[in-house]
Amino acid sequence: MQDSREDVRRAYEAFAATYDGQRGQFNLDPVLDAFLARLPKQGALLDLGCGAGEPVARTFIERGWTVTGVDFCHAMLELAARACPTMQCIQADMREVEFPAAHFDAICLIYSLFHLPWREHTALFSRLRDWLKPQGRLLFTYATADYTGQERFEGEKIFMDQRLFYSHTTPEELTTQLTTAGLAIEQAERRTIGGECFLWVTARLADDHRVPER
Repeated sequence: MQDSREDVRRAYEAFAATYDGQRGQFNLDPVLDAFLARLPKQGALLDLGCGAGEPVARTFIERGWTVTGVDFCHAMLELAARACPTMQCIQADMREVEFPAAHFDAICLIYSLFHLPWREHTALFSRLRDWLKPQGRLLFTYATADYTGQERFEGEKIFMDQRLFYSHTTPEELTTQLTTAGLAIEQAERRTIGGECFLWVTARLADDHRVPER
C-alpha cells in the first residue's frame, strides 16, 4: 500500500499481543449471521485480512466451512493458527495472492479493505469476482466520512494507539468501482460496532457475470 504497507504491517505486529483483550469490543454476530443466511449451509470461505481468525474464520469453521485466511502480518497468523487450526493460513498481500477461478462460495474483507489505497480497489474487486462461484457472495467493511470526517480520505488515523493508513472514496464512487468490476451490491448499511461506524457491504456477481453452476 504504497509507502504505508510496511507501516500497517508493523502496527498490526505491535498490537497482535493485545488483540485478544480488545476483540470482545466488536460483536460481529449480527453481521455474520445475516451474511451466512445468504450462503449455502457449507462451502469454502476466503478471509482476506483474516487477522487472528476470530470471529470470522472461527464462525464459518464452526458451521462446517473450509476456510482460507490471508494476512500479511505473521504475528496475527500465529494467533489464527491457534484459534483456527483447520484454517489454511497464507502470509501474503491480498493484491498479490492467486487462487483458481470460481473457487470460493464467500469472500470476506473485514476491517481490511480500507488499509489499501482506494484507487486500487477496482482491480482487487475484479480479482474477487473471478474467485467467486456464480452464486457466491462478498462481504466487506468500508470506511466513510462517518469514520474519517471526509468524503474522500487517504491518510493516517489512530487505532489501538497505533497509526494506521486508511483510504476510501465516496459510497457513490464505491458503487461505480464494484459495477466496473462486475459486482452488484445486495446490501449496504452503516453499522456502529465497538464505537466505530463503517459501511458494511454485501455484493454478488452482477447478472451479466453470473452463469449457472454445473
